[in-house]
Amino acid sequence: MRLRRIGHLARSDHSRLNLYVCKHTNKVASVRKPDRVLMRDAEWSALARFVGHPDPQLRLGVVSGRRRVGKSYLLRALAETVGGLYVSAVAEESVVAARQRFAADIARYAGMGPELVADTGWQSLLTTAIELTARRGDGPGVLVIDELPYWMAHSPELPGLLQLLYDQSQAGHGPSGRVIVCGSAMSVMNELLSGTKALRGRAAIDLRLRAFDLPGMARHWGIGDSSAALRVHAILGGSPGYRNLANVDPPRSLVDVREWAAATVLDPRQALFSASEAEYLLREDPKFSGSALHYAIINAVAAGATGPAKIGALLEQPRTTVTRPVEALVSAGFLRYESDPLWERRPVITIADPIIRFHNLITVPQRDLVETGQSVEAWRRAEPTFLSRILGPHFEDCARDWLRTQADPALRGEASQITATVVNDRQGQAKHEIDVVAIDKRAGRAVVSLVGEAKATLTRRGVADLDRLERLKALLSQHGHDTTRAILAIFSTEGFHPDLIGTARRRGDVLLVDLPALVGGGDVPVRPG
Repeated sequence: MRLRRIGHLARSDHSRLNLYVCKHTNKVASVRKPDRVLMRDAEWSALARFVGHPDPQLRLGVVSGRRRVGKSYLLRALAETVGGLYVSAVAEESVVAARQRFAADIARYAGMGPELVADTGWQSLLTTAIELTARRGDGPGVLVIDELPYWMAHSPELPGLLQLLYDQSQAGHGPSGRVIVCGSAMSVMNELLSGTKALRGRAAIDLRLRAFDLPGMARHWGIGDSSAALRVHAILGGSPGYRNLANVDPPRSLVDVREWAAATVLDPRQALFSASEAEYLLREDPKFSGSALHYAIINAVAAGATGPAKIGALLEQPRTTVTRPVEALVSAGFLRYESDPLWERRPVITIADPIIRFHNLITVPQRDLVETGQSVEAWRRAEPTFLSRILGPHFEDCARDWLRTQADPALRGEASQITATVVNDRQGQAKHEIDVVAIDKRAGRAVVSLVGEAKATLTRRGVADLDRLERLKALLSQHGHDTTRAILAIFSTEGFHPDLIGTARRRGDVLLVDLPALVGGGDVPVRPG
């Protein structure tokens, strides 16, 4: 039996629909972020501005981000708050089943029986959904299409149809409202607005959701111990979706971390097992699914290769062969370029996702122990590697992130970049790494507002660390950079010796930040005065 689509209802059916809308229309309340949505204030504000824009015509928005960062949770909350329609595509579903599911969602949203909404073409279904959301409130309606790449796998015309509806609306004879498309396959989402693609120049918002930072992750997991929080963040990162995959309570202290790791990321029977999750993250993106070269590149970077030439050497491939796959992995968020703005050097390539890094550096070398149920022993043997190659660099990242987003802006000064760098000692013919530097580069010369070190060691930091920073500051000055107002900063997981604290307070140009302050549960021990 042929079903009727809402857009082509008979007169009596139109009356039924209008009656329903009149009875059930609610005022669109102020787009206030629900209490259950932790953090995400900036992201929510951007979405609220997009929804509340006075333009009466159709407006398009794009939201993207890696799996488990909370995109669906955020967009569901938005749709519920404004009375919009949220639909989600399903992987490996046929085009007919996908349209039928969409039609059923539309009918359910309208409070009508599914027999009133036919499985017609995508354009008719999109038009119906957009028009229906516009009838449900005072302001523009909101349609959210989550995991759009799943539908695009069998219906690549969807972005073009959204472009058509947008252009018709701008011309005054198309649907009005707001449409947000979302997806986790970053290679697909990154191309939606590129080059000559259909949505290029038509999307009013391109929001890329990122994982929680260290304070946000600690709050989301309810981890009060700063040492335990840092280690969980170093293993999993800040993706909020991981919390629901853990079958054990989060660690409450540093001592608990060993058993927690053994029962989650090192247990092959668990969803959080690092091997399973790393493979899942890679295979979810159609550009990398089944690609042995992409897997090999990630393994090479984990083994220490920091550039295309070194990666190619490890894989016995020409540099030109790996350049484009590396760029694709960077664009998709699996790898990242870490550039040094002070010097004209090629950027260093590192692994971006913490759980993929953990898998390659910890799980793979301990595979035999892990697969025979000896996860606690595997962690014990791998802990030195974890401390040196994972926790140390991760703590440096957290220190830089804290300075960018959490610290008093006065500590950054006029800096436009916060990064790590290397400075040459011409007399000693040595290179010295600087973990944290805040700079404003002007015509090849940098104004340095902060020079810092971040140490995730087992000992407290002392005056000798401050002396080293003084030497590094002097070296930067010798290279022509302005360090006259530079603050010296020391970040430490284990705190500071009393003599360093006393010296810092007397000097007034020293910043000391311990781990509780970095996680957000304590005050900064010493601020420049």
